[in-house]
Amino acid sequence: MRGSVRQQPRTAALLTLARAHKSRYLRDLAELVAIDSGSYSPDGVNRVGEIVGERLRALGFDTRRLSPPPVGARRTGDLVVARRRGSLSVEDGGRRILLAAHMDTVFEDGTAAARPFGLAGSHAHGPGVSDDKGGLVAGLTALRILQEAGFHEYAELVFLAVPDEEIGSPASRPLTEGTARGMHYALALECARQNGDVVIARKGVADFRLTVKGRAAHSGIEPERGANAALAAAHLTVALQGLNGRWDDVTVNVGMVHAGTRTNIVCPEAELHVEVRSATTRGIRQARQAIEELAVHPVVAGTSVTVEQLDLCPPMEDTDASRRILRTAQDIGEEMGLSFGAAATGGVGDANFIAGMGVPVLDGLGPVGGCDHSPQEWLDTTTIVTRVALLASLIAELGRDTTLTG
Repeated sequence: MRGSVRQQPRTAALLTLARAHKSRYLRDLAELVAIDSGSYSPDGVNRVGEIVGERLRALGFDTRRLSPPPVGARRTGDLVVARRRGSLSVEDGGRRILLAAHMDTVFEDGTAAARPFGLAGSHAHGPGVSDDKGGLVAGLTALRILQEAGFHEYAELVFLAVPDEEIGSPASRPLTEGTARGMHYALALECARQNGDVVIARKGVADFRLTVKGRAAHSGIEPERGANAALAAAHLTVALQGLNGRWDDVTVNVGMVHAGTRTNIVCPEAELHVEVRSATTRGIRQARQAIEELAVHPVVAGTSVTVEQLDLCPPMEDTDASRRILRTAQDIGEEMGLSFGAAATGGVGDANFIAGMGVPVLDGLGPVGGCDHSPQEWLDTTTIVTRVALLASLIAELGRDTTLTG
């Protein structure tokens, strides 16, 4: 990848452009932070989407808003999907690059007025200023300065902004996965970690429901005729929690247990909700097998256990391909005097779904921020210029594969 650097926009030139656009970045950020766009505030999310779409159309992107079907009784906002073709075919080494961000926040309507965008020294504050409106604006700004630099050496750039990431993307996930199909690289625009690190891996999550069937009986007259599902569930809870530590980077948590209806009935049924998190697909598969083995042999005679997997969010794995993207980003950072590492996190995001489609992903490419999901949320404005320039340079580097074109 690095062999193409002299054919791409020079890092110094992109830094100069990013510096020139810092004031506009802050104006755009203030405009978005002033909009209440909680996951269950579709009108607010769509207002953000209108602004994002306008910015992308002005950059020559074919921009569309897609309305996902409602999930249950609650509606989400629309997705924004924008595409722009470059000057290179895939056969000539052009690459398809996906930039992914989200427009929703965790905050209720009224928060934007109660805690408006503001600057305190070098820190910007306001709902969603870091997660993820800071990253969203960073992506738009990086594309703008690449346009001004006259960069078109790629096969296709795709910008995806989703409306429901903060609630697990139940509506947008199929559209995200469909958009990711066929991409060569993906750059996710969550903000960088507080120490400046980007994100190389996110754990996957599998949710299970275990149903324990017992046998009811009068607890005072003939308890021996019963089979206590609550007792079986208690033993099962201990055994499931005991799986922790069996494999590296795998956690098992029994988060909810429901059992019984009355104190004078031997409990006939219980239900356990279990979460498994792992850095690898293999770890999730191993944990599921262990859960199913425990279910085959319940401790309490007369009880039985069934296991259902309710959901699966694939891990964003630390792969050789994502490490190559990281090394390219770090090389660019060195040119700017910027040094950073790569973090693995247990939290999930849309990058997981993209990685699950087999696309190499690097996340955390927005400016540095922190205290997400809280009134103290902040964005370090001194990192805007370098992080936007880094993102733009990385897009330029990944846009053309010189191993194919020489």
